[in-house]
Amino acid sequence: MTILEINNLTKKFGSFTALDNVNLKVEKGEICGFIGPNGAGKSTTIRILLGILKATEGRAKIFGKDAWADAVEIHKRIAYVPGDVNLWPNLTGGEVIDLFIKLRGTNNKSRREELIKRFDLDPTKKCRTYSKGNRQKVALIAALSSDADLYILDEPTSGLDPLMERVFQECILEAKNAGKSVLLSSHILSEVEKLCDKVAIIREGKIIETGSLIDLRHLTRAHLHVQTKLPMTSLHEVVGVHDVEVDGQSYSIHVDSEELDEVMKYVSQYGIIGLESAPPTLEDLFMRHYEGVSVGVGGAV
Repeated sequence: MTILEINNLTKKFGSFTALDNVNLKVEKGEICGFIGPNGAGKSTTIRILLGILKATEGRAKIFGKDAWADAVEIHKRIAYVPGDVNLWPNLTGGEVIDLFIKLRGTNNKSRREELIKRFDLDPTKKCRTYSKGNRQKVALIAALSSDADLYILDEPTSGLDPLMERVFQECILEAKNAGKSVLLSSHILSEVEKLCDKVAIIREGKIIETGSLIDLRHLTRAHLHVQTKLPMTSLHEVVGVHDVEVDGQSYSIHVDSEELDEVMKYVSQYGIIGLESAPPTLEDLFMRHYEGVSVGVGGAV
């Protein structure tokens, strides 16, 4: 069942095209990672999904409803966490969480207390005293306390320490197991890799790759450490081999996945003493798309 569907979505600001025919689907019980550098169009897409911006062309639908025309109905079933949370300075964290829960019409106090404990938040402090990480915790607790069907998360762990990032990941996987759907925009590629069923990479307003990590890894390079009996003097000339580093008769290389079989046949001629292989990561995939381009993966556009 499709929960979120974007078809040929285009957004222009004057002569500038922020989104150019973007297409994306998120199914029920699926976590979709949405990644790209600064200015790629991630946050513009999310603002259209939330009904904050109106698309120039194309459609964005959530639960089969139009994201712009039916925004009020849609918001009854979604939860959103931005990457930079602003709270009422004179309210306590607990009061803000309660306010959001009441606005949604839910009152699950046990879930609220459980999450406050798991995220190690002091709910009695005024929001003006909170660090960025604690403000983020308030937003996450409020969102996860709700019984939403879709979570739209834009850099949700910004400001959290590694321990709290792990708690966040556990909570998101629990939501997935309960049949909830998640659109996760994150610059922490390891987080996306751990959590997401599929990934969409956006660049300059266009989706350039989408699919499961298994689907996309054919585009990446495996990292091999090889030790041989005889020196491989022509290794750098072998098709599919990149970034050769030599230390005596130990070699560190990156290999195009589609050429791995031929490369191994070449290496085996020199008598393999040791071989270690590291699978390609999401970061490898991302950087492959941006070779020669200066990127920063965070930020909002």
